[in-house]
Amino acid sequence: MKKILVPIDFSKTSEYASKMAAKIAIKTNATVYLIHLIELPKGITDLGFGTKFSIPESMLYLRKVREKVLEFKENFFNKDTQVKYFIKLNNPFEGIQKYADKVDADLIIMGSKGHSELEEMLIGSNTEKVVRNSKRPVIVVKKDCEKFKLKKLVFASNFKEENKEVFGKLVNFAKIFNSNIHLLKINTPANFQPTSEAKQKIKDFITDFNLPKYKINVYSDVSVEKGILNFATDINADLIALSTHGRSGLAHLFTGSVTKNLTKNALKPMLTIKV
Repeated sequence: MKKILVPIDFSKTSEYASKMAAKIAIKTNATVYLIHLIELPKGITDLGFGTKFSIPESMLYLRKVREKVLEFKENFFNKDTQVKYFIKLNNPFEGIQKYADKVDADLIIMGSKGHSELEEMLIGSNTEKVVRNSKRPVIVVKKDCEKFKLKKLVFASNFKEENKEVFGKLVNFAKIFNSNIHLLKINTPANFQPTSEAKQKIKDFITDFNLPKYKINVYSDVSVEKGILNFATDINADLIALSTHGRSGLAHLFTGSVTKNLTKNALKPMLTIKV
């Protein structure tokens, strides 16, 4: 892992994402790219023309933004970490995708709010669109991860063959941090599988991998999302990992309603990797 892209809007969750990026960068010697995106109304492509801003006001505004970006860099990254930054006129979803491609990022780390329905529409939607469409792994952060150590990773899956490529990327990630991977299959009343069969399926799934520390878990709950959240809380997990096909919501193996509940309620950092 050599390049980490961190979109920032100077919010608390941007601070949380920056703190996590700093920790990962120190461990991997990665370069961090901070990007602040300024979204203009449709049809307006310049801050100096066709807007209420004059050119001097626009320049002053951009200078103030640059000062805030540099303050972020100073506050959350040490001098040994290489940090670069962009300030661009673009909507968040398109801009994040565009500059992730431009710098060839290995990982995107984003802050997200979205605890209420209104916040989910106004703030969470861009995060979810990035997660759903990004061809690069994305970590979504909702709380301060100052003590984040990446020692306990939860990989929640149906453990089908199509998810092996995603799991391989997670294994590489786990090896960097010497993490313990908790392989998790959720049993629900509507979709129940005997524990012995579920464990055997997981064992078959991991046969081709040289795993670091791991544990097989079959957990029963009233729903998939509650099972993931409750299990992650029970073991005090550092990160929840899911795969996505980019169809709807975060994880293709769950329904849209399950995904919505996960994005709204999971305070644990969530890593999504596209199949």
